[in-house]
Amino acid sequence: MGIVQYGDDHSTEFNLKTYANSKDLRNAIEKITQKGGLSNVGKALSFVNKNFFLDANGNRGGAPNVVVVMVDGWPTDRVEEASRLARESGINIFFVTIEAAAESEKQNVIEPNFVDKAVCRTNGFYSINVPSWFSLHKVVQPLVKRVCDTDQLVCSKTCLNSADIGFVIDGSSSVGTSNFRTVLQFVANISKEFEISDTDTRIGAVQYTYEQRLEFNFDKYSTKQDVLSAIKRISYWSGGTSTGAAISYASEQLFSKSKPNKRKIMILITDGRSYDDVRVPAMAAHQNGVIAYSIGVAWAAQDELEAIATDPDKEHSFFVDEFDHLYRFVNQLIQNICTEFNSQPRN
Repeated sequence: MGIVQYGDDHSTEFNLKTYANSKDLRNAIEKITQKGGLSNVGKALSFVNKNFFLDANGNRGGAPNVVVVMVDGWPTDRVEEASRLARESGINIFFVTIEAAAESEKQNVIEPNFVDKAVCRTNGFYSINVPSWFSLHKVVQPLVKRVCDTDQLVCSKTCLNSADIGFVIDGSSSVGTSNFRTVLQFVANISKEFEISDTDTRIGAVQYTYEQRLEFNFDKYSTKQDVLSAIKRISYWSGGTSTGAAISYASEQLFSKSKPNKRKIMILITDGRSYDDVRVPAMAAHQNGVIAYSIGVAWAAQDELEAIATDPDKEHSFFVDEFDHLYRFVNQLIQNICTEFNSQPRN
């Protein structure tokens, strides 16, 4: 553990790796002198998000990142944006508020419901209000219990809550209306496995023939229900098959607007050989950090599916002989996405 003290500005009293045992830690805590000043929590949270949980400061990849913010009364700056960015980085924010603004002070409160805007979930788990400093000792055990309940630390990054997933859907004439609905069901079945919100996983979709159409971008829908309804509303286009152009279009219209701390995942579904080159656009997408999965149906060309897919191909490329068998790959696809996520260094 480490401590950041804040007032007008903030300073690290010690970081995660400064002390390795509780005796040294206690001695260090007792030596901290009070800064005074305002209560700029937002600034302090921004600092913590950018600097505190770095490997160089002792952050361990597999351990959940937790911030316990203690604030007396109310913050003197805005906390909402800083908190959102911290949550998106996988930081679980707990707020311990001590006392409250007196009636005469309430007009100075910038964000009256700042706790709800700041915490990881507004279900009461992440916030504790203490009526006075004298009763602060009573919240130690309840707080420790919550911080140690790692299953409840839902802001920790997982494979299900930290991606921008763009579906690139073949709407060419060979697919047909009925099969297109089956494809959309496949897209919905994958989407519903993820935790969807503006700070968790976001979903976007492109349909293509010779041309491309942005069905919806990453920031259009922020609830699972809205995403699933939007998928259902996609109308079948019909036309040729220019898969290469579609990959370039998705890179530009979806993934260039992806958030820096999200994994960029493209899931492309096609049923035939492309009229244009897929290799160059796929390579460009890979180089820009897009993890590409290709799903081929019926007449899809194996060499193209492998060129589109991120290496190793066998984990990112799938083929089924008919549309009605697409559902078989939902679990495998999610499993591969999660296996890959869990094998990467965190944060």
